[in-house]
Amino acid sequence: MRPHETHPKDQVELPAPTAWPVILAFGLTLVFAGLLTSAAVSALGAVLTLAGCVGWFRQVLPVQQHEMVPAPHVAEAAPVVTETPDVARMKVFRDFHRARIPIEIYPAAAGVKGGLAGSVAMAVLACLHGVISHGSIWFPINLLAAIVFQNSLALPESYINSFHPLLLLVASLLHIVTSILVGLLYGVMLPMFPRRPIILGGLIAPVLWSGLLYTSLGIINPLLDQRIEWSWFVASQIGFGVVAGLVVVRQQRVKTRQFMPLAVLAGIEAPGILEEKDERSEEK
Repeated sequence: MRPHETHPKDQVELPAPTAWPVILAFGLTLVFAGLLTSAAVSALGAVLTLAGCVGWFRQVLPVQQHEMVPAPHVAEAAPVVTETPDVARMKVFRDFHRARIPIEIYPAAAGVKGGLAGSVAMAVLACLHGVISHGSIWFPINLLAAIVFQNSLALPESYINSFHPLLLLVASLLHIVTSILVGLLYGVMLPMFPRRPIILGGLIAPVLWSGLLYTSLGIINPLLDQRIEWSWFVASQIGFGVVAGLVVVRQQRVKTRQFMPLAVLAGIEAPGILEEKDERSEEK
């Protein structure tokens, strides 16, 4: 602002608008883009960069250019007057300021219950597939254990269809641990999607991770990819998702830990935040 100049009260002096910074940025972009395309693009970018610098400098040197714009009419603010004799108090325990989302989640126990229930549903569907397609309930169990014992996939199908205690133990541990972890994930995710959580957890999520596994298993474990029948695999995943989601959403939610003022966390009597002590109750 130049103090020796006077301006009407209904106008404000502002820096003059300019397009030269945009031209300068576009020129620099073309300079580096030409490194990957052709020298002509870089040459054009250099010209634009130089023009942008000259044009921009001429608008600010030796004196910055300004323009006058009409000032909006602003009514004078009325003084704030209050007749409240007491201190207004913040409702920090109900109306959270900058609250963490979601405000309520399912406890970890809900995720564990949902994961275990879903694991039972998935195991039933998988064993049903083994009986229908291979005449043995041990086929899906041994196939799951093949994640650890990959050499068993190269053995005859009669070996995979028979009972093996070690493979049963390994498959059971993998199945239970994975189901509990996914159940815990459901407990965190479902409160974020209040509309139709069963569709998300029971249909969309299983189809997404089944598709991801379908596209990558041929690279990770080609032998296992040849043994899996994907229609039954997707059906068992959907069964897990539906049962786990139904169990989780029926549980009681708990509130998440919110950001509280330091005075609240420390238990300090702060006017306007914490309730003051009632003198009459102290006298009693």
